[in-house]
Amino acid sequence: MPHPIEVRRAMTGRARPRRTASGARVGLLIVALAALLPQANASGHDAHRRPRAQIGKASYYGPRHGQPTTASGAKLHAAAMTAASPHLPLGTRAKVTNLKTGKSVPVVVTDRGPYAKGRILDVSRAAADHLGMKRDGVAPVVVKPLSKPPG
Repeated sequence: MPHPIEVRRAMTGRARPRRTASGARVGLLIVALAALLPQANASGHDAHRRPRAQIGKASYYGPRHGQPTTASGAKLHAAAMTAASPHLPLGTRAKVTNLKTGKSVPVVVTDRGPYAKGRILDVSRAAADHLGMKRDGVAPVVVKPLSKPPG
């Protein structure tokens, strides 16, 4: 039985199979797709995607003594729908849902915190009223980012 290369040479006049452009196309496609993927920033977070929803405990914060401004530089207003988050970027709009009551409220992250272990969010007094958590002070919540900050 003749060797397969000998058979191919007899049929086509070539010992090697013809190379097609499909291998080059696949390589270019991989490079193009890699260029389209969002790049991670130095902290390891994806710079182009919205942060994912978080489940945890939230508390509410009242007036601060001697600290009339938030980390974003805005004045602290108890009647505004604002929140403090240790992870979400300042200016992020998020929907907070109290898992006990089912009530939801949109908030804007304007401050850093909470610093209590096991808590993922501090909400303003007005947001706590709407969520029905003011009496207990702490509630299980889902925080779903709606939009990232401008700029």
